Amino acid sequence: MPDDLLLSSGEFARRSRLSPKALRLYEQLGLLVPDEVDGANRYRRYRAGRLADARLIVWLRRLDMPLADVARVLAAPAAERAGYVSAYWEAAEARFAAQRHLAAHVRDLVSGNEGGFAMTGTVNTRDLPAQLVLSEQRHITPEELPGWIGAAMDRLGAVAEAVGGPAGPPFVVYHGEVNHDSDGPVEICVPVDAASAGRLTAPTRQEPAHREAYVRITKAQVAFPQILSAFETVAQWLKERGLPVSSAPREVYFTDWTSAGPDDEVCDIAFPM
Repeated sequence: MPDDLLLSSGEFARRSRLSPKALRLYEQLGLLVPDEVDGANRYRRYRAGRLADARLIVWLRRLDMPLADVARVLAAPAAERAGYVSAYWEAAEARFAAQRHLAAHVRDLVSGNEGGFAMTGTVNTRDLPAQLVLSEQRHITPEELPGWIGAAMDRLGAVAEAVGGPAGPPFVVYHGEVNHDSDGPVEICVPVDAASAGRLTAPTRQEPAHREAYVRITKAQVAFPQILSAFETVAQWLKERGLPVSSAPREVYFTDWTSAGPDDEVCDIAFPM
């Protein structure tokens, strides 16, 4: 079929597997605008060459891709479309993995097993030396938190790289709870060599030596609100043993977040004691 052959809207809908209602919606949204509209009877016609994009919309919507993302795929050059689809599906898989873990936790809760947390492993302890850390702190909402953590770690990481790189894994300290009723504050810390103190271009502080209890979790388990159960696990472990908490709890990110998959271990939930 020649690409420039004009098809009626009904024929175009049938060949593309779109309903007439969907075709009208995508016209209104600018995703599939008719190539010709008869001035007298308002009949709409589409060139046959547009069928490929119409079928692509069908497939993308079957992946539950939002229409705004579908529009971005259609607007992209052909060579870049696969990258958009891959990025969307990677994010979807991460979301499904987080929801899978959350569903397991909710099943435990509704079964009366509130004390258990099957998503984490054993609580362990370790001793940490005193550290000089780059520090950035702010009050923040749960929705803003993930983006700010990444951006702040990038900013402090760049400062650390200028003096030889981080001296240890970055960590996030929760000086107050972060939920829909409380906004922290939260502090991002990147350890650096104490000998570089005079050359640093960001605020610093001393993190005292301490022992901490921690539990290791996966990238999927970092998602809010299921990450809260990891904090509860360590807090309960300390309470059962009569061990006091000496300072604010934290998340310690010991591996590269970007390259990690949903089920890869990426973070320790730790309480100094």
